[in-house]
Amino acid sequence: MSVLQNKKNFLVGVISDTHGLLRPQVAKVFKNADLIVHAGDIDRPGILEALQKIAPVKAVRGNMDYGEWANEIPATEVIEIGDVLLYMLHDLCRLDLEPAASGFSAVINGHTHQPLIEKENGVLFLNPGSAGPPRRNYPISVALLHVRGTDLDAQIVQLDV
Repeated sequence: MSVLQNKKNFLVGVISDTHGLLRPQVAKVFKNADLIVHAGDIDRPGILEALQKIAPVKAVRGNMDYGEWANEIPATEVIEIGDVLLYMLHDLCRLDLEPAASGFSAVINGHTHQPLIEKENGVLFLNPGSAGPPRRNYPISVALLHVRGTDLDAQIVQLDV
């Protein structure tokens, strides 16, 4: 479990499905982030190294992340940030717990390439969409997650390509 608790308000940059491509706009969107979380399908270690230059990074392994470099990346991650717990995995279909009963305020995932923000049983579900190569007619996007005490506010940020 990762812990970030040195203040009350945090900004988390949320990215997924880069598939080996880190667009320059990401650095601008995440420039004030306290933490960046990558919800899988990274495709190469250089992506995480580049994100680490912007802010600390936590990542989970996606179905396209394999090989020696990906062995150290967990399939799931629990992040304690301020007064909330976030649960992160790549494919939401593999969620094997009840987030609200487990004390999670949010579930962050990727995989579908389709951005999504919704609340269910008091839990925020956030998929930032894909920041990598275009797929179908989905936008190229990331997300920003504002954590203020126990309040969470997420927004999808479409990247100009």
